[in-house]
Amino acid sequence: MSDNTGWGGQPDGPPPDQPGTGPSAYESPLPRYPPQGGQPPTHGQPPPGYGQPPPYGQPPPGYGQPPPYGQPPYGQQPPYGQPGYGQQAPYGQPPPYGPPGYGQPAAPAPGGVPLRPLTVGDILNGAFTLIRRNPVATLGLAAIIQTIYGIASAFITWRELNAAHTLTSLPPQPTPAQLAHAAGQFFSTFIPFTLLQFALLFVFQAILTGMLTGALGRGLLGNKITIGEAWQIARVPAVIGVSLLVLLIVLAVWTPVAVITIVLAAAKITAAAVLVGALGSIAALILTIWIWTRLTLAGPAVVLEGAGPVAALRRSWQLVQGSWWRVFGISLLALLVVILIALVLQVPFLIVRSLVGGGSGFTPVFSPAAAAAPSMLGLAIGAIGSIVAATCTRPISAGVTVLLYTDMRMRKEGLDLALHQASQAHGLTGDEFMRLWRPGMQGAGQFAGGYQGAAASTWPGRSAGQGVQGQWPGGAAGVGREPPPGPPAV
Repeated sequence: MSDNTGWGGQPDGPPPDQPGTGPSAYESPLPRYPPQGGQPPTHGQPPPGYGQPPPYGQPPPGYGQPPPYGQPPYGQQPPYGQPGYGQQAPYGQPPPYGPPGYGQPAAPAPGGVPLRPLTVGDILNGAFTLIRRNPVATLGLAAIIQTIYGIASAFITWRELNAAHTLTSLPPQPTPAQLAHAAGQFFSTFIPFTLLQFALLFVFQAILTGMLTGALGRGLLGNKITIGEAWQIARVPAVIGVSLLVLLIVLAVWTPVAVITIVLAAAKITAAAVLVGALGSIAALILTIWIWTRLTLAGPAVVLEGAGPVAALRRSWQLVQGSWWRVFGISLLALLVVILIALVLQVPFLIVRSLVGGGSGFTPVFSPAAAAAPSMLGLAIGAIGSIVAATCTRPISAGVTVLLYTDMRMRKEGLDLALHQASQAHGLTGDEFMRLWRPGMQGAGQFAGGYQGAAASTWPGRSAGQGVQGQWPGGAAGVGREPPPGPPAV
């Protein structure tokens, strides 16, 4: 045999049958020690307690096996948020960020909503969480505003019903003078009160939107504010302005279709009028939904960033860019949830109102039972149902919109870092709170309570200087961030 050991060959050694020699090195890699107080083992046998030698290439028994991949060493608990060995992550929960076995801390949630790119469940659950954590500034605020509007709306509806009752209580064959008198009273009463009701609805909803947006934005930081503080940060005039601009844009979409259809109908081109009216209405509806989705984040931009109405529309258009289907889908899902809750809450009141008597301002015009005088009791019951339903649903809609806006900001601009650091500060003033949300200001400035901007420190699992593109610790796999946009134009 050769004196050199080849690749995979065995070293030469004395034969095992010579006295004083033990098994060769390849028989057992373990040292042989005699037992205490006893004689050494006989020739060719391993020491007692060692058992059979392991196959070639495997570690001897008794040596600790390394823990499975992703499992902490023996005696140590798995990292926080990491499932134990043999357990899968809960259904619907994203896998932890980072290599298995090296658990990353969960995303911070000072207000009950994780400050990371949000999933659909995070947004819907987060809206209820924010409401539950600060019911005074959400449900209480909605109840006050909706009660004031409900009382005013019930009085206006009663006047509309009286105007419609005057028109529909004419004799079967009225004279021209009677018809002209009834029509004059109807149009002089019904139309002005209807316009007043829409104006009140517009104003009260703008007030409620602004105050709820400010309260929910503060709630993300874990802060509870009063109704008075919510009024101070509501920016109601700017919210009314942006709502008017959205309304004008929608009217601009529908006006050409209406004008062309009326002109064709006046010219007695019936087929063309019907075709233009049908196809034009479908096209206008699709365009309206598309524009409304692109502008749905303008309200939070006005209240939280302090942007003007026009700048808020541009801001919403920019944030929804590339995420239209996501924003539309979540908004539609939230709308269905709100409608379902409102129906469940309002149906009992509607049943009681129908039994007592009374109806909306439009029912008597088209109903044969319009000759009956309106019932104040029925109107009051209907108003109570509307107040209860709106009190419970308006905060949900506002919460979903705020969380959608925050999610877009975290995905595109890394706002979650600034929000978490600001949550550690106490007593932020209104200007400091607004500067926190303002684009391009997350890494600048120093706020009271220790907040020094998002660039002042780094998160566990995020190295210094790491950009916002990537995945938040504890976030869903594949839920990344888009690169931040450039500085806003001056």
